[in-house]
Amino acid sequence: MGFDQYHEPPDELPEETRTFARLCASLTEEAEAIDWYEQRLAVEPDPQARGIMRDAQGEEFKHFSMDLEFLLRRTPLWREIAKGILFQEGDIVEHGEESEEEATEGEAQKGAPLVGSESLGIGSLRGSVR
Repeated sequence: MGFDQYHEPPDELPEETRTFARLCASLTEEAEAIDWYEQRLAVEPDPQARGIMRDAQGEEFKHFSMDLEFLLRRTPLWREIAKGILFQEGDIVEHGEESEEEATEGEAQKGAPLVGSESLGIGSLRGSVR
């Protein structure tokens, strides 16, 4: 079995990070399988075969959803952003921008450093007057 899902030496990564990487890989594989079934369904003329494939695609979607939930439970900031996007009516991109802004602003106000950010995590200084 290859370990091409890692970008760092696996033996140097903590177990939690390796588990996280496995679930990211699984999420990708489930998304690919959902797509493959969608393409097969688009061209399959036999109703019985279509029914079987539709059922199999539903299983892949269930697994995708479980993988996503696992990852979101371990990344509270991502979960907060996802809450503002998923199952909302209206413009998806707009919800994404608003949700990200609100979630990261809330984390910064708590003093939490943001992953991938150059913020020192000391909170927003906008609007403060001294």
